[in-house]
Amino acid sequence: MDRLKIYLDTSVISHLDHPDAPEKMQDTQLLWALLGRDLYDVIVSEATLEELNRCAEPKRSYLRDMLARIPYTLIPSDAVTVALAEKLVDFGILRQKSFDDCRHIAAALVSGCNIILSWNFKHIVNYKTISGVKQVSIAEGYHDLMIYTPTFLIGAEEDDS
Repeated sequence: MDRLKIYLDTSVISHLDHPDAPEKMQDTQLLWALLGRDLYDVIVSEATLEELNRCAEPKRSYLRDMLARIPYTLIPSDAVTVALAEKLVDFGILRQKSFDDCRHIAAALVSGCNIILSWNFKHIVNYKTISGVKQVSIAEGYHDLMIYTPTFLIGAEEDDS
């Protein structure tokens, strides 16, 4: 079986240090331990790093240090990714003000990810976005992209134990 390619959006990395959401923080820390075992191909994009760089210190340094602890591939923001992100807006899946979220989804699609993990329920992990991304991926000839929270992947691993 091929290794799953998993895209991490910024909300996942940010929840490594999110004491006001203890359950999400705990699940994200469990995810990090799992990702550290190098069982998956982890993908992040330039959009992720740009958003991390907007975090205030000392959180920014902590999150960058935590990201360095797992193996991952950085996907550049190229013309294909930006054009696909614009199509997500054109199709009405997300609005222009959520363009960074479109960049995350587009990077996951272009890089052939199986799953995008996110804690962003408002823009990514919701029915409208999930069904819209499915339609765009079919129309544009991309691999089907599943959209879940980190809890989904942790639960799947616990079931396999």
